[in-house]
Amino acid sequence: MKHKNSHLLVGYWSRLRKGREVPDQTDIDPRAIKRLLSYTFILDCENPGRPIYRLAGTALCERFGFELKGTSFLAHWESQSGLSLASLLRQSLKTCQPVCLSSIAATADNGMVELETILTPVSFNGGEATRFFGMVQMLSDPTPLLGRSIAYERLVGSQLIQEDEPLQVHDDRDQPPPPPPPPPSLRAHPKAPYLRLVVSQESPAFMHFGSGDLLQKMFDVIGRWRAANSEETSRFV
Repeated sequence: MKHKNSHLLVGYWSRLRKGREVPDQTDIDPRAIKRLLSYTFILDCENPGRPIYRLAGTALCERFGFELKGTSFLAHWESQSGLSLASLLRQSLKTCQPVCLSSIAATADNGMVELETILTPVSFNGGEATRFFGMVQMLSDPTPLLGRSIAYERLVGSQLIQEDEPLQVHDDRDQPPPPPPPPPSLRAHPKAPYLRLVVSQESPAFMHFGSGDLLQKMFDVIGRWRAANSEETSRFV
């Protein structure tokens, strides 16, 4: 799975199981996945060779250019992909494992986008798994679909997913440690304002440092020392 929302959906499905092989469709709470809802759908796979959309989100219907409810899931897939998908759906229902589909979708004028579809098996009213709760996410630039709809889709890869535990919550302790502090020689004087090295040169020009009296005195002392040292050296030339 490539898209983060795919991981979120499978994690949500895994939590809904509560020790069962699959969750029931009635366990799905639309409020828990509100952000993903417009791209989700439910398939009736009583006959895996003829899966039918029971429900489909508005954004998903817009991508295909019509209301998907009551239509065939395989209708917009090219023929060879349809045969492979029917076999995958049967296997997923039999093993009670979600399946991830990678596909290329094309518009009528051959604009192409890469899609990732997640299908998670669910039961209905406590029976065997005969349905799928799914979601479609776009992986590539959506520009080819602007003002256009998907005409057909081709399967390019698939994978059964083993997900026994919910997605882990982000933990700051998993982040790499912060970089070590700069050495003492590079730290600013406690009374001096913040400095940033802009350019390195032999005699750096004194920039405006606000109330940096101490720095101004340091540059003056160094300047006088260099001048005196130069005069002392010239005597021996």
